[in-house]
Amino acid sequence: MYSKAESSAIRKEFWIKFGQYMKPVPSASGFRVNWPNYKTGIRDIYFRMKAERGFASIGIEIAHSDEELQELYFDQFIQLKKILVLSLDEEWDWKLLQSNEFGQPVSRIEKVLKGVDVMNENDWPAIISFLKPRIIGLDDFWDQVKPGFEGI
Repeated sequence: MYSKAESSAIRKEFWIKFGQYMKPVPSASGFRVNWPNYKTGIRDIYFRMKAERGFASIGIEIAHSDEELQELYFDQFIQLKKILVLSLDEEWDWKLLQSNEFGQPVSRIEKVLKGVDVMNENDWPAIISFLKPRIIGLDDFWDQVKPGFEGI
């Protein structure tokens, strides 16, 4: 078992390595981007990547406190699903109004890789290989559709 501090240090080291690995990759619009901490530029819409014990995941998280607006955002993503699938080259799981780890309602569009452990450095290549094409695909998708979310 790892202490809380050791666990935190290992996770931090993973995200530093991921950031270094992704640093030379430009965004779809040709600009530099902080891939591990991707900013969508739209309040309450986040691209979340997780590397944990037993799984890694990536997804779009809609965290608006007003559930009706959260559903409106989610419906807008549904309208753009074909573009998303083309950008990602795969289907993801769609979850409307689920509770997050803090008990708050969020909606997610996500993909999960099971059977990997961020605490095992031998799993890092598999986690990075899972996250890299998907965050690049999300960036490509977002570059195309972001203007549609700016007025909401």
